[in-house]
Amino acid sequence: MARSIISTDKAPAAIGTYSQAVRAGDTVYLSGQIGLDPVTMQMAEGFEAQAVRVFENLKAVAEAAGGSLADVVKINFFLTDLSNFARLNELMATYFVQPYPARAAVGVASLPRAGLVEADAVLVLE
Repeated sequence: MARSIISTDKAPAAIGTYSQAVRAGDTVYLSGQIGLDPVTMQMAEGFEAQAVRVFENLKAVAEAAGGSLADVVKINFFLTDLSNFARLNELMATYFVQPYPARAAVGVASLPRAGLVEADAVLVLE
């Protein structure tokens, strides 16, 4: 099965040894996104702004792969403060509709660039 690298300037450039996404067959694996603005490469201020930026970054990469957030089958969230979990659910509901993707939300000690939230996702394209 051939694989291809997905990239877009509408999401932050990779800041390490990884690709924004990799497509293998009909499956696209999106790398973790934090709340970085793709133009300024500066972190958004506060949890809500970072979470919105994470969703927008994932959306941009999904679109670059030829899909959308509607094609997400699995999403993983990493939160430095699980008290933000309820607000994350509210924000997620503005980006996803039923049937929702499978999901995990994990509390972590820290994230790159002192981020408050990170998410990665898996898409299936038809």
